[in-house]
Amino acid sequence: MDNIFMREAIRRAVENVRSGGGGPFAAIVVKDGHVVAAGVNTVTLTNDPTAHAEVNVIREACQALGTFQLNGCELYTSCEPCPMCLGAIYWSRPDRVYFSATAKDAADAGFDDSFIYEELKVAHAGRHIPFEPMMPEAGLEPFQEWRQKDGRIKY
Repeated sequence: MDNIFMREAIRRAVENVRSGGGGPFAAIVVKDGHVVAAGVNTVTLTNDPTAHAEVNVIREACQALGTFQLNGCELYTSCEPCPMCLGAIYWSRPDRVYFSATAKDAADAGFDDSFIYEELKVAHAGRHIPFEPMMPEAGLEPFQEWRQKDGRIKY
């Protein structure tokens, strides 16, 4: 399958590497056949570990469309999304995601995120970065407030 949007995402990923902008990743959000937003990986450029191409383009597309969900949109990404980007994609709810290179291709290039999937299977205290529950009763208060709030926006 050949697609101009995927070709553009791949072109931007290559250009991002060549220009020194960041990692070899890019993504594009399309709605009704038109590009709404385009983004590249800027992790090292901005010292922001969350600045992956998919996260950046989701933020830009949501701003451009004035919404926090991308219903009716398609996301084209130069590589299969990592676990963080996968979460952002599900929260933003595009209709479909297209990717080119695979997670294995990324791992072979030094971008291996398989350990994150494995960490999710490990008990909190046994993870490489231990997660410790604290004050669980107090942590329920924000949810109680949310349930009682009039006019809350469902997402």
